[in-house]
Amino acid sequence: MSGPALCVVGGTPLRGQVQVQRAKNAILAMIAASIVVEDGETVLHEVPEIEDVERAFELLRAVGARVDYDRLTKTARIDATGVNQSRLPAEIASKFRGSVLFLAPLQIRLGRVELPGSGGCDIGMRKIDFHHRGFARLGATVDYDEDGRTVIELKNRRFQGTLLYLDLPSHTGTENLMLAAALAEGQTVLENASVEPEVIDFGNFLNAMGADIRGLGTNTLFIDGVDRLRGIDYTPMPDRLVTGTIMIAAAITGGDVTLRDVLPSHLRIVCAKLEQMGVEISADERSIRVRRPGSQRLNPINIQTHFYPGFPTDLQPCVAALSTLSDGTSYIRERIFENRYDYVNPLLQMGADILISQNDVCIIKGVDRLRPARIAADNIRSGATVLLAALATEGESIIENVYQIDRGYENIEDLLSQLGADVARIEPDLAPSSVW
Repeated sequence: MSGPALCVVGGTPLRGQVQVQRAKNAILAMIAASIVVEDGETVLHEVPEIEDVERAFELLRAVGARVDYDRLTKTARIDATGVNQSRLPAEIASKFRGSVLFLAPLQIRLGRVELPGSGGCDIGMRKIDFHHRGFARLGATVDYDEDGRTVIELKNRRFQGTLLYLDLPSHTGTENLMLAAALAEGQTVLENASVEPEVIDFGNFLNAMGADIRGLGTNTLFIDGVDRLRGIDYTPMPDRLVTGTIMIAAAITGGDVTLRDVLPSHLRIVCAKLEQMGVEISADERSIRVRRPGSQRLNPINIQTHFYPGFPTDLQPCVAALSTLSDGTSYIRERIFENRYDYVNPLLQMGADILISQNDVCIIKGVDRLRPARIAADNIRSGATVLLAALATEGESIIENVYQIDRGYENIEDLLSQLGADVARIEPDLAPSSVW
């Protein structure tokens, strides 16, 4: 594979304190929503320098917005005054799932949007037809051409408030329809809405812009449409998925790590499951400390993923890596994405003992140690998973296709190096191969 790789020399317990980045899944929605501001700037602070954010900026520029991103201060200034293009370029939109979040704002600004097909992680059927049905109920027409392109057009000048119901509490579906309803004529009631923290943060962002959204944090939203939203300054919430990943990194290496400026209340079930495995967790309002003596074997675990506040599907692969070193057999049931077990083959390559049963349960028998390997990151979370396994493995591993990790984790090698890990970004042709 082309592009940089990560060289990981594992076996060192992580120790120290770090501050994690802001939440990708909230920021992407905020970047897209900036399109509806016709006069003035939207300013987002502490925006991480990750690939999915860069793709979102590219889409903004492609539709006519101006984006200034200061890498030193991590401040993004977005001026959408000149937005004039309703077609999302396939070469950008196909690279990340967040492109679907541009559907509502472009309809609001230009009355139509053309989407060639969204990309992102190949982890199963992530249908967006409920987005389309929602737009249709709000007053749009949805057409699909023979090339797979979706064209959505408003029948009238504005969306019309109505009753909406999501078959699944999707966070992107909730965000798209919440924004559409925020600028609709009349009231919209959105049932079975997502209650994920990132959705609440996005709703707070819209309310700060002048929207009238009530019920955030519950499954029913009441949204009274307003005529316009204004540009604001906003700092998104910390990224709970990056927080969870570093917590598990501390546990899998037998380390002692404190994460600062995080929200432990968003990770209650993750903390509870790690404690069941024998990891020591202590938290206050804005920090979490994770400790595990390296000589202490982990307990096996039983996990089933579910929509928030259940165990997050995005951290299920990381806990699977941790379970490979437990003293017993763990059982993991993925209930959201059917292809979420794509990390199994790389972990098998590293010496794990994993079986997927006929009823789709991931059965992991703990082993004494993993072995180094040359492996590739298939998507954001499976990439993080093999990175965690490499950190726990004595010897040198190479992780290729690091672009996938870079989509969601900002300078992951620098973050881990702050905690004493031996992780370096290299060109793949420079990677040693003597251990494989």
